[in-house]
Amino acid sequence: MKILLIGSGGREHALAWKLLQSPLCTHLSVLPGNAGIESIAACVPLSMDDHDTILNFIQTNGIQFVIFGPEAPLVAGLSDKIRATNIPVFGPTQAASMLEGSKGFMKDLCAQYNIPTASYARFDEHTSALNYIQTTGAPIVIKQDGLAAGKGVVVAMTMDEAVAALHDMFFGDNKNQSVVIEEFLEGEEVSYFALTDGVRIIPLTSAQDHKRAFDGDKGPNTGGMGAYSPTPIFTKEIENETINTIIKPTIDGMAKNGVPFAGVLFAGLMIENGKAKLIEYNVRFGDPECQAIMRRMDSDLVELLYAIATNAKIIPTPTFNDDTSICVVMAANGYPADYKKNTVIKNLEAAEASDDSVKIFHAGTAKKDGQIVAIGGRVLGITSMHSDLKTAQHAAYDAIALIEWADGFCRRDIGYRALK
Repeated sequence: MKILLIGSGGREHALAWKLLQSPLCTHLSVLPGNAGIESIAACVPLSMDDHDTILNFIQTNGIQFVIFGPEAPLVAGLSDKIRATNIPVFGPTQAASMLEGSKGFMKDLCAQYNIPTASYARFDEHTSALNYIQTTGAPIVIKQDGLAAGKGVVVAMTMDEAVAALHDMFFGDNKNQSVVIEEFLEGEEVSYFALTDGVRIIPLTSAQDHKRAFDGDKGPNTGGMGAYSPTPIFTKEIENETINTIIKPTIDGMAKNGVPFAGVLFAGLMIENGKAKLIEYNVRFGDPECQAIMRRMDSDLVELLYAIATNAKIIPTPTFNDDTSICVVMAANGYPADYKKNTVIKNLEAAEASDDSVKIFHAGTAKKDGQIVAIGGRVLGITSMHSDLKTAQHAAYDAIALIEWADGFCRRDIGYRALK
């Protein structure tokens, strides 16, 4: 079938790489794609915001299946417009995408259906929010209600940090109309993924992201600086409890509320003393978790996602390699703040050839004058898969040592929690 994948990041490069392994995929277009995706699929240089032009492309090119990578076009309603043309879509509706599009929507759903999560309060103006944090004290978590590319969350360990974060969210450059303020949860974070057609739940696997910019979980929050899969702390017992107390009540609750959810559900969890609490939901595969997960997946991804999209009678059981995979993100110096663009990256082929297990996924890259240049904050995802995390980690960092990019950096401790 002719497939269109929407997105341009490392997640989409990993998905494209996996989709092309399926005999069901006869042609893959990626909109808009990146320099790495361009080497394996047909990139479509259109804006994800230009819905009418995208619909025209789908119709004139005989696209038979559309898969969404990022959350923004889902929240903007593009999946609904494509479904209206009777083309199967993998990705939730605009209404169901509010699980990620609004932190307040998600927290209210948790309260309605007794889903374990941090206590919270919602505020639409600064003064009452400020009074709340002054009464509650730090540490405390402050979140923009809407989408913020994974960076709209401040874990304030002091009152000064909390006050500054709140002021920035209401009055800063990216000011928000609403915030959610949450209890600070102790423990270890895990990303858990499951597929659903709105009724059935098909478990996938776990991963652990590294959100902070620098080693030892220091520095500002980012979209993710690396991940590994699976996560040792996330035992089968915790997985079963997560499905029963978090995932299933969410799917059932969304259906009861008239907004059934179908697609991939990404639960950000906090694990403490063998118990999971929900931090947040995302309505798409994680980035960089997807890169690590796709390396381990043995299943036919097209068959699996198409079964969900078409509400097939039988949905294949996903299978994964028992090995451990890792993804280390290389980002532009200065990220997640200001960074230079169009800096040249060299020696990627040699880096990828350094070990049979290494695969490099592109994120913020483009081709310019025959060279690969960095055009985004997170630029490359260097992945490796071995029988143990330590070996996979060494292979990834050995490959990074061969990459010539003076304007890039990476964390040197991806996977450190598991290796403890």
